[in-house]
Amino acid sequence: MNDTREILRKIRRLELRTRRLVASSFAGQYQSVFKGRGMNFEEVRPYSPGDEIRAIDWNVTARTGEPYIKKFTEEREMTVMIVLDVSASGNFGSIEESKRELAAEVAAILAFSAITNNDKVGLLLFSDRVELFIPPKKGRLHILRLIREMLFFRPQGKGTDLSGALEYLNKVVTRRAVVFLISDFFTGDFSKPLTVSAKRHDMVAIPIIDPAEEVLPNVGVILLEDPETGEQIEVDTSRRLTSKGYAEMAEKRSKELFSLFGARRIDTLQLRTDRDYLPVLRNFFDRRGRRIGS
Repeated sequence: MNDTREILRKIRRLELRTRRLVASSFAGQYQSVFKGRGMNFEEVRPYSPGDEIRAIDWNVTARTGEPYIKKFTEEREMTVMIVLDVSASGNFGSIEESKRELAAEVAAILAFSAITNNDKVGLLLFSDRVELFIPPKKGRLHILRLIREMLFFRPQGKGTDLSGALEYLNKVVTRRAVVFLISDFFTGDFSKPLTVSAKRHDMVAIPIIDPAEEVLPNVGVILLEDPETGEQIEVDTSRRLTSKGYAEMAEKRSKELFSLFGARRIDTLQLRTDRDYLPVLRNFFDRRGRRIGS
């Protein structure tokens, strides 16, 4: 019972914090940088002086003998999919917050921004399998359910199969959507299904980074364990060659990842457990807004 109360309190705290941020900072930016699917045909009506001639419906005009035009309305509503990595490596955090907690908070901001814009939001959780799929819907209670699952869902798998998650997404989400792909991307090659997803959807990749994954702290001999495989290795962090090799490997992996996204014109938003995500998120919206407006 105490666990249930604590879960509800944490969800409520996260809701209050993210809703305030959305109201003060992100709702307007979100609306300006994520567009609907275009224009919907609504009806035909008689032509009036000043109407756009290109809007004339020539078939109806020929049939009635009077000029008619097509009337369209802008389709603002979108489908938003949050694709979130819940593999064991997401539980790691060398600072105060784990990668999964950071991912859930940012995903909550994006979800509340979406429903403020009257969009539908869905959730796909994955590890080395698809753990959970919640179809897109609207409403506050729906978003609270998504937040609960993002924070407290207990996955069956420990590893990461991003290819399988994207293949599943490509099957179940057939209409164009905005897809936020949130992961530390410690996974095998996923370039093929990513290419398909990038063509079908407006994708934003959100890598979650912890500083200990980039630079080894000098704490002497330690035992490192891969949380996904359980494999252990003893490392002497005081050796310069060891720390240098570790940093170079991390940098190479980061460059390859961003090159993969860049080649497919996928926007990226890198977040870190040791830095405030708000300036990074605002900067992302600003950059995307300038690019779309140019």
